[in-house]
Amino acid sequence: MADRPDYAALTRGQIAILDRINAGEAGLPVLQHVVRLAQETLGGRGAGFAEYAADHGRIIAATGVCSAAIGRRVDRSDTRLRDGRTLLIPLDSVNDEFAKQVEGGDVRRMLGARCEVGDTIVGSLHVYFGDGDGEPGPEHHAVLELLAGHVGRLYAARAGLPAHSARRLDGRDLWVAVTSHELRTPVTVIKGYADTLTNHWESLGDTGRHEAVHIIGTRAGELARLVDRLLSAATEDGEIGATPAGPFDLAETLRTAVEELPADLRRRIVLENLPGELPKAFGERDSIPTILTELATNAEKHSPPGSMVELCAGADAETLRFRLSDRGVGIRPEHVERAFERYWQAEGGDQRHHPGAGLGLYLVRRLVERQHGWVSLRPREGGGTTAEVRLPRA
Repeated sequence: MADRPDYAALTRGQIAILDRINAGEAGLPVLQHVVRLAQETLGGRGAGFAEYAADHGRIIAATGVCSAAIGRRVDRSDTRLRDGRTLLIPLDSVNDEFAKQVEGGDVRRMLGARCEVGDTIVGSLHVYFGDGDGEPGPEHHAVLELLAGHVGRLYAARAGLPAHSARRLDGRDLWVAVTSHELRTPVTVIKGYADTLTNHWESLGDTGRHEAVHIIGTRAGELARLVDRLLSAATEDGEIGATPAGPFDLAETLRTAVEELPADLRRRIVLENLPGELPKAFGERDSIPTILTELATNAEKHSPPGSMVELCAGADAETLRFRLSDRGVGIRPEHVERAFERYWQAEGGDQRHHPGAGLGLYLVRRLVERQHGWVSLRPREGGGTTAEVRLPRA
């Protein structure tokens, strides 16, 4: 870290941000630009922004060694930033898990600034430094405060921010509509084939009967998963179907989960980059098939028919991860967080073949977070979307 901030980079960066805003851009893409500018100007190893809700925060933009923490839920009980606009904090004193999720090796200190709209703190902007980076001085504090002010103005404009909608669409009427919509298709198919077997058993022959039974079994499996999704989404804090956490083999569990996918979807999953062995993950092994099914189905929904979906996995010092990457239409940057909201659906995709009410990714985030992990979506370079799940190491 230089003795003074890089004011030339700061000037260029602010001009670029203004150009984007004047061109009509807003929300997460511009916020990510501000975070990147904070790292570049202050010479940090990484930077991140946590958006605050009533009782917690979530990392919605990050660069450098902090990039892996995007999507991570963090604790809001550390209130030290309420006392001053900026604060230099040793990482071993931070009260949340964000500080542990950096991949820079010797990163030890965090310079943070609160971001405000009026009297409301909407989030906090952080830059991370290593042991050999020197001590941030008053000018570094002032620049971070300036950039935090830009974030506050983005939120004041309310164009795409906050990233998480404040609307609550969980009234009784909507719940009834969602439930009936989600259940109608598989129930209709099961009943139709059951009636066919009852009324035309002899004329169907062995081939026809086997096909009908296979379809009934497949749809019954879909219906069972659907009921789990609806029950899990019924309340904010219910933990329907929770199983005891413990160490498990993530690579082997992923391979088994792929084998349980519907045949058409299973054939699209590429396993070449899935390691033979990984350190043990700590979590709920039985949740992985549900998580994988939802992410793979989402990739299939927004990809060309027959295109491949790549599955890979890996580990770092704190976590194990797996990723599903498709070559579909790609998620828009301003939707990478909204996609996890209950009942929210992006435009596009083949809604005729994959009807739904926006519960799948919401369920995935709940399942992952109750295991002290996190999940994120991001546009894939060259087109498509990458979904990444991180779980603690055993």
